[in-house]
Amino acid sequence: MLKSISKFFSLIVFVLLAKITLAQVTLTNPILTGFYPDPSIVKVGADYYSVHSTFSYFPGLPIMHSRDLKNWKQIGYVINRPSQMEFMGERMTRGLFAPAIAYYKGTYYVTCTDIDHEGNFVVTSKNPGGPYSNPVKIPEVKGIDPSIYFDEATDKAYIVYNSDAPDRKPLYSGHRTIRMYEFDYKNLKVVGEEHQLVNGGVDLSKKPVWIEGPHIMKRNDWYILYAAEGGTSVNHSQVALRSKDIWGPYVPFEGNPVLTQRGLPEDRPNPITSAGHAQFIEGPDGNWYSIFLAVRPYEGDFYNTGREMFIAPLTWVNDWPMIEHGEKVIAYKYKTNIKEVKQKGAIPQSGNFSYTMTFEKGLDLSMLFLRTVDSSSFKTSANGLTLNLKPETISELTNPSFIGKRQQHLNSTAETQVSFSPKNANEKAGLAIFQDERHYYFIAKAKNAEGKDVVQLFKSKDKTTELVTEVALTIPASKINFRINSEGALYSFWYSTDGKKWNLLKDKVDGKFLSTKVANSFIGCTYGMYATSTGEKSDNTATFKFLKYSGNDPVLK
Repeated sequence: MLKSISKFFSLIVFVLLAKITLAQVTLTNPILTGFYPDPSIVKVGADYYSVHSTFSYFPGLPIMHSRDLKNWKQIGYVINRPSQMEFMGERMTRGLFAPAIAYYKGTYYVTCTDIDHEGNFVVTSKNPGGPYSNPVKIPEVKGIDPSIYFDEATDKAYIVYNSDAPDRKPLYSGHRTIRMYEFDYKNLKVVGEEHQLVNGGVDLSKKPVWIEGPHIMKRNDWYILYAAEGGTSVNHSQVALRSKDIWGPYVPFEGNPVLTQRGLPEDRPNPITSAGHAQFIEGPDGNWYSIFLAVRPYEGDFYNTGREMFIAPLTWVNDWPMIEHGEKVIAYKYKTNIKEVKQKGAIPQSGNFSYTMTFEKGLDLSMLFLRTVDSSSFKTSANGLTLNLKPETISELTNPSFIGKRQQHLNSTAETQVSFSPKNANEKAGLAIFQDERHYYFIAKAKNAEGKDVVQLFKSKDKTTELVTEVALTIPASKINFRINSEGALYSFWYSTDGKKWNLLKDKVDGKFLSTKVANSFIGCTYGMYATSTGEKSDNTATFKFLKYSGNDPVLK
């Protein structure tokens, strides 16, 4: 009798566990929140790896890993050594554009464009997280957005990319082409002659603009060429063409675009816009998905979180791909049959979340520097992150003492505690919300002209800053906490001398000033721990105990 009861309960447990295993996983968009633009993805066995543009941030091109397309963990960078590349003298919105990742015969290949200097290049690694090789230039590939396609049936590779109009004589602004070379993947160089695959876009008579971000894949007997069209703003889309021959001719899909959100009502709630720059991937459940960039504006085309990585189911119809044609909005949540695989030690990346970063074990991989890394200018310990006050400022095209973390929600809070004793009016340390060198706010402890300790709020202006407001610290405080809140287009700035009672320095500050639209840039905002001696040499330091972040966008609940 006892054995029968035991077997019965064992059966119940087995059934319950089976239901847990088969439970649907909900993918919450964006699957990577904040500034993770131009996504490219590759599947190797049960593992997925994505790579993203970083422009002039350093290290460059983060490598993210997942086994369920929901839980992601950063495992490295493609450009993580100044000897590979640095971006001194460049604006933050220049640097590295649109990487693509591929895998073949035990090697990972990443192609990318250094827009102002190196041009197109390729790096390789046996390990997806790196280290990656020094960049190998591909000078014949003149354009942007290169990606490599490996044809396993022929053991040949091809590099496809965006380039100029035929004969460099555009018929209209934004007239571009998609071109391709055969690629010697063993020696990392092109082979033979360049071939033009697409002129202008799907229909040249309609003057399509900015055909870019191309990829090629094989499905049954078809080579499918798919690319973005319409530019990366609200007219962004994804189109598909195909051919039985790798060299074409490529015939456009009559149902193009296969992905777009243009044409939808502008007053729809919680809009997702600018969808495109997609790549197709088979999911762990055997179904197909597309990852792509899109944005979440808080008003019109204003957003501060940058271009994020989204996902949507992909359906194959007669070997043509279809994602969201534009009649339907991209959903914030998709239910799947994928089994969840959590990432040990990973900070959350989708939905609403909060975390606290401490520095006794070094910097988290997600932390970013401006243009390069100066390892002599900071140190980590049980006391926190200590920054040397450097003369450089974040208004300059240099490498100041600034270490940042992405703003990942429209409604967010960043907080830090800094131990700092300024010696003169040039020395300042605190917390910045940074779009680029012309668009930022900075709350800092400093000394005023009378030598008194104060809290100051600065706003960037041209190549310098202007003082927004200032309050005196009536109680001596070697440690001070700073907090910045974002609520869409509005930011507020707070300080505390004990970490408990918070004092408002300034609220309802214009956040559109930090938007991609106003800055005319491609990047999202970062919260940065920052210390400067403003043009003068200094032996002073500032120590940041922690960096707390929390995000709470109602639509992501």
